[in-house]
Amino acid sequence: MKMFARAAFAAALLAAAPLAATVPAAAQGTLKFGALYPFSGTLALLGDESFRGFELAVEERNAAGGINGQKIEFIKGDAVDPNQAVGEARRLTSVDKVSAIFGTYSSSLSLAATQVTELANIPYFELGAISDPITERGFKYVFRTNPTARDFANRMVDAVIEAIAPALNTKPGDLKIGIIHEDSLYGQTVSGYQKTRAKEKGLNVVEVLPYSAKSVDLTPVILRLKSAGADVVLQTSYQNDTVLFFRQMKDQGYKPKAVMGAGGGYSTRDTMQAVGAENMEGALDVDFTQYNTNPKAAPGITEFSAKYKAKYGIDPRSGHSLANYMGARVFFDAIASAKTTDADKVRAAVMKVDIPVGQTATGWGAKFSEQGQNTRAVPFLMQWQGGNLVTVFPTDAAVAKMKTGIGTN
Repeated sequence: MKMFARAAFAAALLAAAPLAATVPAAAQGTLKFGALYPFSGTLALLGDESFRGFELAVEERNAAGGINGQKIEFIKGDAVDPNQAVGEARRLTSVDKVSAIFGTYSSSLSLAATQVTELANIPYFELGAISDPITERGFKYVFRTNPTARDFANRMVDAVIEAIAPALNTKPGDLKIGIIHEDSLYGQTVSGYQKTRAKEKGLNVVEVLPYSAKSVDLTPVILRLKSAGADVVLQTSYQNDTVLFFRQMKDQGYKPKAVMGAGGGYSTRDTMQAVGAENMEGALDVDFTQYNTNPKAAPGITEFSAKYKAKYGIDPRSGHSLANYMGARVFFDAIASAKTTDADKVRAAVMKVDIPVGQTATGWGAKFSEQGQNTRAVPFLMQWQGGNLVTVFPTDAAVAKMKTGIGTN
């Protein structure tokens, strides 16, 4: 981690900072925040989708009078890799003088940028990156509302035991599990926890295969899975590699009994449309709350969807927008309670947040550990059915029953 931080800072010092992009705001009486996301590059789709949730939360708050009478102004930072995340965080904090930064979707970007904000004593509100170390480094001013990689991994492995094995009428230990993952921090972290959890639960993992998210051919990975006879595949992936996996899985005639993703590429309609609904049918996804969820378990989800469509002209593309909207609302309330943007007072206000599970639009609650992690955020189990990603677990949030098999015949 120390080597990573030194390298990131060194690169940032050499890099020129891109121009800022801002939303209109009054010259006086505003609170200036940074919005740091990957707006370009390979992560741009979900980076932009995440930002849209934050943007809607800002507009909603400003329409209601802002925070303690001050309107919110945000300045965008585009981070396509960790080095640029450092550079943009430095610009936002030292040049644009933001009071806090919100983001970020990608774990590697968040880990890099938070090094900068912590040294600057600026709060960093993570609304979507899941790598556990983000809130495990002893930082005072880093806070996160969404679930972690460990939460995702445990839910995925437990779903094999509690949902997939019973549906297949077999013992969990008799299933052969293949774990595949893109090899950045996101994939490494989730897969690491999956291996640990699977071993604890006595599951039979026959392959663990990393690959680059920029791969143009996953045939070797698929052939290894096929040769090992993997019945269940757990994949941690972004969009492009998810699409590639499903297309080449079909080309190779490989049809496991179940395929489950850890959010990322599995969560978007763009992925389903690229793969084809008939090929994505039955794919499982442990993920942030998606939009086909019982609103009784996620009050406000229907209203958010309507606001999203009214502004952007389409239905939400992924639950990442919803997660960022929920998280931003929680932190705006905390800042309002602090009545200042002083980092220590904001931290004290965040530590007092106490929202029960089932009282936000994601269905999560909010209660923060001393490390800044929301302890009441849990991923749900979804499945692609008939071209829609529907919640199948937990029961109170479900709108459909889980099916078996991948693809339509």
